[in-house]
Amino acid sequence: VQLQASGGGLVQSGGSLRLSCAASGFILPHFANAWFRQAPGKERESVSCISNKDGRTYYADSVKGRFTMSRDNVKNTMYLQMSNLKPEDTAAYYCATDPLFACSSDLEQDYDHWGQGTLVTVSS
Repeated sequence: VQLQASGGGLVQSGGSLRLSCAASGFILPHFANAWFRQAPGKERESVSCISNKDGRTYYADSVKGRFTMSRDNVKNTMYLQMSNLKPEDTAAYYCATDPLFACSSDLEQDYDHWGQGTLVTVSS
């Protein structure tokens, strides 16, 4: 069982990046799928989540209108398209899955599988 995140990098303010997270050993749609991020010196925070209960996608207020989360069920991969990036988006981004709470929880301990993190750096 594994989540493999990729797609991070260095981008200028206002630019775009797309993160990918490929799952192996389990089926993504059977779980809530989420992206978290952790900036230097800060706690990990929830960015976006696709519910396995109703298929809705949820976003943190700080990224609404700029980030779009999606999933390709054939490729068993989730994505995070990030646009109009700001320096405050600089963080390590992690994908994760939750078997029970269908995006109603943003607590790390409720997510049982995690990707290794991919670093996004936005320069001003």
